[in-house]
Amino acid sequence: MKTQTKETQKAITPKKAVEILKEGNNRFLKLSQVERDLSLQVTETSSGQYPFAVILSCIDSRVPAELVFDQGIGDIFNIRIAGNLINEDILGSMEFACKAAGSKLIVVLGHSSCGAIGGACDNVKLGNLTRLLEKIQPAIDAVTELGDRSSSNSEFVQKVAENNVRQSMKLIRDNSPVLSEMFEKQEIGIVGGMYSVETGEVKFFA
Repeated sequence: MKTQTKETQKAITPKKAVEILKEGNNRFLKLSQVERDLSLQVTETSSGQYPFAVILSCIDSRVPAELVFDQGIGDIFNIRIAGNLINEDILGSMEFACKAAGSKLIVVLGHSSCGAIGGACDNVKLGNLTRLLEKIQPAIDAVTELGDRSSSNSEFVQKVAENNVRQSMKLIRDNSPVLSEMFEKQEIGIVGGMYSVETGEVKFFA
């Protein structure tokens, strides 16, 4: 697999970027990952980088974006924070990735059995983590079903995780005029995805 160049990056559309990631995840599931010369990619990217996508995912050790999408060095920007949340610094990083560095797609990637989501559902209080988990509350409130609304209810946690991805997608468009304009002009795509820690599959949604 060749290293991304300015020319190959420019030729990728937002729709094609999604397809590339879907194909990569399919290879990951089938254990048919592309053979790469990572040492060569280190050399080839030493003078510049041209990633085609930026992926915002959780810090969970079971969700390494480059691996689950079968991508190499220089292919994607990888932003990680507990609960795949949005803040000003992450928005700035995305603006750099898309406006300055030419990426064509933003993916907000949640996952099953997310500890941050479970902690928010349980109203966990722990140092600076408290403020972080509070940002997930709107996603919790959006799930209207009654019953067990704690981390013990895996179905509830999954629904909150999906809502949290959609909330982050909305915050990107609402709080970044730069990215919102690029999205409206179809220069970039903004999609969500849920990764299954049980199967390794990513399911995308708009």
